[in-house]
Amino acid sequence: MSKFYVTTSIAYVNAPPHIGFALESLQADVLARYHKQKGDESFFLTGTDEHGAKIAKVADERGISPKQVVDENAIRFKELKGALNLSWDNFIRTSDQKIHWPVAQEMWRRLEKAGDLYRKSYEGLYCVGHEAFVTQKDLVPAVNGRNHSDQSIGVTLVCADHQKEPELIKEENWFFKLSKYTGEIESRIKNDELRIVPESRKNEILSLLKEGLEDVSFSRPSKDLPWGVPVPGDDTQTMYVWADALSNYISGYACPPAGGADCLKKWEQHPADVHVIGKDILRFHAAIWPGMLLSAGLPLPKAIYVHGHILSGGRKMSKSLGNVVDPFELVDKYSADSVRYYLLREIPSSADGDFSYEKFEERYNGDLANGLGNFAARVSTLADKLGELSGGLDGMVEQKIKELVGKANQKLGEFKLHESLSAIWELLHFGDQYLNENKPWDKSVSEGNKQQAIHNSVVILDNVASLLLPFLPETSAKISKAIRIEGGKIEVEKISNLFPRMEKIKT
Repeated sequence: MSKFYVTTSIAYVNAPPHIGFALESLQADVLARYHKQKGDESFFLTGTDEHGAKIAKVADERGISPKQVVDENAIRFKELKGALNLSWDNFIRTSDQKIHWPVAQEMWRRLEKAGDLYRKSYEGLYCVGHEAFVTQKDLVPAVNGRNHSDQSIGVTLVCADHQKEPELIKEENWFFKLSKYTGEIESRIKNDELRIVPESRKNEILSLLKEGLEDVSFSRPSKDLPWGVPVPGDDTQTMYVWADALSNYISGYACPPAGGADCLKKWEQHPADVHVIGKDILRFHAAIWPGMLLSAGLPLPKAIYVHGHILSGGRKMSKSLGNVVDPFELVDKYSADSVRYYLLREIPSSADGDFSYEKFEERYNGDLANGLGNFAARVSTLADKLGELSGGLDGMVEQKIKELVGKANQKLGEFKLHESLSAIWELLHFGDQYLNENKPWDKSVSEGNKQQAIHNSVVILDNVASLLLPFLPETSAKISKAIRIEGGKIEVEKISNLFPRMEKIKT
């Protein structure tokens, strides 16, 4: 039995979840369910990133402790499992002092043992939104006249993602010798030992590596940031949030009771097959994380799948911009599978995509109600009336099923989940066309031809249900439960309306 280990990034809990993280969770869920369906021993990890300056800032603004903030929001992220029907196996929290902290500190000690940590004074621009130091080249002219100016060039510069000015910070920190590993990381990515998908993101990180990586700050003074993992052997410093957070992929991976170094052994035996992440954190996962692993003498993940952003009116949807959509409200209004379908089909897996209620309505009524729901109802009603079905599958139908099943699986393996769903709908449309052409309800059609047409249509529907299992697990289960195939005999129960057509959605 093969093993498959997939992760999301861990969500930052300065606010409740929005559909951007819901999309990432669904993408990883599809991969995990697909491998389980194939018979692999699949492990799906998600969790929450609970340290750093943003958390402390939110807590201070609300007059509560950082722990209260993270406890309150982590619960909401955990509740996505039930709302979206996710299949994750573990949920790691970086504030977990029993499981996560020992791993983060053991990683630190390994980096220190390798001679890759040193202290120095540093002055630079710090983006609280990214929890990272940035340079002038990372900034863009502000929108709507925001208030940070670089007098030397006479324009206002802000973080592109958060549209907020960085803070000028001067402090003494521990630094990690990331520059030491530039060549090795570049080599691993070039030869696809660390596969970056899509190719455009691979080229993006290779371009960064070609310029050469700089050493990175790996701690903050604990007097300024007490909320975080203490640096081993230095109580004046708190681990930089990314140095702490990236270790979750090890601490959350079925850590044995002894924890710490024993967790690292688990990763050593089988590192992550895929990290599913957003494009804005590519540098951390494709440069800093590989550098940490190389320094610690640990294997790299096998692949990083990078998705784009969900846009609202052409702008990135983010908590800091206040234009988010609540995934719980969507599910409450429409159903988990309809939300899963829209996000996985409408949003290109590796690119940006726009969310709107109008597009949601179009997809729901066109693809789910009139498409899948209607075909399942037609086929199951005809088969239920006819009773037991038997016989072989037409060669032409068998070939078409084989072709589109192969296409759907191929696209899924390429992290083109929207194209995989498109191939499934090709099979659905083929089935609909086949049914319309053969008219098994027409009294002029012979009994043998009627049996054959309905038999073929049921097999098409059964294959659609199987392909849909990773994407729409509840719908897939309802269809599969209605179809019983044993020893060449088929019995089908009538399938109730899977997706009732909806009136115009009121936002």
